[in-house]
Amino acid sequence: MVVAFLALDLGVFHRKPHVIGFREASAWTAVWAALALLFDFGLYTYVVWKFGATTGKQIGVEFLTGYVVEWSLSLDNLFVFVLVFRYFGTPALLQHRILFYGILGALIFRGVFIALGAALLQYDWVAILFGAFLIFSGIRMMFSGEPPIKPEQNLLVRGLRRLLPVATESEEPRFFLWRNGKLCATPILLTLVFIEATDVLFAVDSVPPIFAITREPLVVYTSNVFAILGLRAMYFLLAGALAGSTCCAMAWRSF
Repeated sequence: MVVAFLALDLGVFHRKPHVIGFREASAWTAVWAALALLFDFGLYTYVVWKFGATTGKQIGVEFLTGYVVEWSLSLDNLFVFVLVFRYFGTPALLQHRILFYGILGALIFRGVFIALGAALLQYDWVAILFGAFLIFSGIRMMFSGEPPIKPEQNLLVRGLRRLLPVATESEEPRFFLWRNGKLCATPILLTLVFIEATDVLFAVDSVPPIFAITREPLVVYTSNVFAILGLRAMYFLLAGALAGSTCCAMAWRSF
C-alpha cells in the first residue's frame, strides 16, 4: 500500500517537477491525514474480527495515539529542512524530489530502529535506559538551547566531498554529473545525504516514546510510516506560511 501511494505521488501527481504552493500542500496534508485515519479504521475492523472488540479498540487507540505523537515529534524535521535547503541553495522546483527520496530512506531507517527496539525492549532495563536518555536530552535542550545546524561539519557530507568532486549545478534533478571525464556529485546529493543523516538522529528521539504507548511492532511502524508520508506536505505548508509571513513583514515595513 505504501509503495502504491509513493508510486502515485511521484509517478502521477508529481511526475513533472514544480513548485508546491500553499494550497496544494494543504490539500496533500489533509489527504495523508485522511489516509492515516482510514488505515486506523481498517486495522481496528480487522483486529475486532480476529481478536474481539476489546483488543480492536485498544489497537485502534494505540495507532491513533502513536500517529499523533510521531507526527508531532516530526515537526522538528521541518525546520531543519528549511535551513538545509537555504544553506545548499536548493531550488524550490527540486525540493519535492529530494524529500521524496529522503522519505524512502527514512522508511528504511525507521524500520531498522523499530526492529532493534522491539528486540531490545523485551528487557526491562532497556526501557529504563531509553527513558533516561530522553530525560537527559530534554534537560540538555532546555538549558543549552538548539545548537546551530552546520551541514558542512556533517561527517557524511565531509566524507562525500572527499570521495567525489562536487559540481555547482543543481538545476536538474540529478545526483551525479560527468564533468571533464570525472563523476561528480551534485549539491542535490549533498542535501539528500544531510537530510538522511538528520533523520537518523531524530529517529533516536522519536522511536522510543512510541514504545511507551504500544509494544506491537506493526502499530509502531505503521504509525511512523503515515507520519513520515505526511511530512513533505507539512514542510511545504510551513514553507508557504513562512513565505507569506515574510511578504507580510516586508509589506508592513514598506507601509
